[in-house]
Amino acid sequence: MPSPPGLGPNLRPDAFPAAAPGELAGWEMHAVGAPLRPVRRPLEAPGAGEVLVQVAGCGVCHTDLGFLDEGVPTRHSLPLILGHEISGRVVAAGPGAEAWVGRAVVVPAVIPCGACDACARGRGSICARQVFPGNDLDGGFASHVRVPARGLCPVPATAAPFDLSALAVVADAITTPYQSIVRSGLRPGDVAVFVGVGGVGGFGVQIAHALGAATVAIDVSPERLERLAAYGADLTLDARAADARALKKAVRAFARGRGRPETEWKVFETSGTPAGQQTAFGLLVPGAYLGVVGYTPHRAEVPISHLMAFDARAEGCWGCLPALYPEALALVLDGRVAIEPFIVRRPLAGVNEALEEIRTHRVRERVVLIP
Repeated sequence: MPSPPGLGPNLRPDAFPAAAPGELAGWEMHAVGAPLRPVRRPLEAPGAGEVLVQVAGCGVCHTDLGFLDEGVPTRHSLPLILGHEISGRVVAAGPGAEAWVGRAVVVPAVIPCGACDACARGRGSICARQVFPGNDLDGGFASHVRVPARGLCPVPATAAPFDLSALAVVADAITTPYQSIVRSGLRPGDVAVFVGVGGVGGFGVQIAHALGAATVAIDVSPERLERLAAYGADLTLDARAADARALKKAVRAFARGRGRPETEWKVFETSGTPAGQQTAFGLLVPGAYLGVVGYTPHRAEVPISHLMAFDARAEGCWGCLPALYPEALALVLDGRVAIEPFIVRRPLAGVNEALEEIRTHRVRERVVLIP
């Protein structure tokens, strides 16, 4: 069995014990600050409208570390299997979902009910009955995950050259910035600025570039900035080398030099840090849009009155509506958004070691766990 790209000969997925037939094998959170612990249990048959997905890959998100390290409460009581960036293949289905069996899919990180008033108004992101794998129910740090079939994003058969495990990051790291960009009303020729370009922000830069924007990447990592310069970042700025005033001056000079507007910039806070949030607010210009995509439980002092003074608007982005997933996936399959240079695979059996790599910044790429 060949290793998926980037996994390496010493980390072959078949080097670790697989779940026995009819069994789920995973790693669950049982307490804040404690290592994930292995769990094995019989697979539960999917109910009406549900499917059982054999996980090909599951991305590790900052939100997972928020639950595990920072005590951000999960909506389901502990113990709970984390993980919401999931790709895989449907191996069983309940009544009404049989047509999904055998299909390769990306599982949405946020699955609205599709029937409530919020969903009817196109506001599925605030659906009170939404399902968030790894938060409302067991997630993808496992061999299998049982989820509602509604909203599943099919992976076309024409995507065969793509390793299915890599497409796990479509479920959040790509679709969430995509939804924020769509909401911003970004058009070709706009200036799009991303504050924090690891993971979500890096993919956001690529998406905005693919949609015709002049893109600016701001980060504290020269390595990330250098990499993105080859994948859509027209201007890269090291936040450690400039204060907020200097950053704004540099973006303004960039816009002027490109003949792009010095108003109505699309600014996306994708770092999930107080410093990043402060930087993003400092980049507001008349008519700007601020998309708050990153998450931190820590407070930041920001000049809210800038929204009034600049007639700007700020909007959060909780996941992505399933209806937008095929559009985002198409950008990947068409080669307009690259995944492989921005991910690294780790075996699910080494999940605690992988989490420590992320905590200690020994890995800059998005980690995808392979069962």
